[in-house]
Amino acid sequence: MAITDWPENERPREKLLAHGPRMLTDSELLALFLRVGTRGQSAVDLARTLLARFGSLSQLCNAPIDEFAAVPGMGLAKYAQLQAVMELARRALAERLGDGALFDSPMAVRDWLQLHLAHLPHETFCVLLLDTRNRLIEAVDLFRGTLNQTSVYPREVVKLALRRNAAAVILAHNHPSGEMEPSHADEMLTRDLGKALALVDIKVLDHFIVPAHGSPTSFAERGLL
Repeated sequence: MAITDWPENERPREKLLAHGPRMLTDSELLALFLRVGTRGQSAVDLARTLLARFGSLSQLCNAPIDEFAAVPGMGLAKYAQLQAVMELARRALAERLGDGALFDSPMAVRDWLQLHLAHLPHETFCVLLLDTRNRLIEAVDLFRGTLNQTSVYPREVVKLALRRNAAAVILAHNHPSGEMEPSHADEMLTRDLGKALALVDIKVLDHFIVPAHGSPTSFAERGLL
């Protein structure tokens, strides 16, 4: 049955306009992005097929181009549109972080880190540089490593923070393996960076572990700083 044959209050677009996007399921939101289905499938049916094939909305959004384009009804144009939507979300969150103190919107920090780091197949170490009012100056991907290890040099972090006149930093790196817990090496690195930055009067406010799936883990919330 086509979506236009559904009762009006069950159609994704009308449901969103009446109640807001939060009331829609993942498949309904995805159906609005897709706009049309394929032969024998409504847009919602196609959305459910995609979610089942890739396992989750996150995995779908971060699927390799060849896997995404291989799905009947998809293609390079839809892939480009989806990546544009993802980048718009990243940039909107980055603007939000730059407009005010980061700790006024801790969920925005987590959301931005998830969008920025969670999908990467390699470890990346990111430094969020903050001014004296905890507003974002810049976010810099400083080191890139293999699947299991990143070499982080405290001297380079200090140089970056001084060059951008930062008063504080938030550190973050992803765990492509999906591990949510900080390792012993993560804790040692955080201590070393904290000591090095303290010598030049720059605070480490937090360090986030960003797993491939799930919410980032905060060192500050765990009492590890």
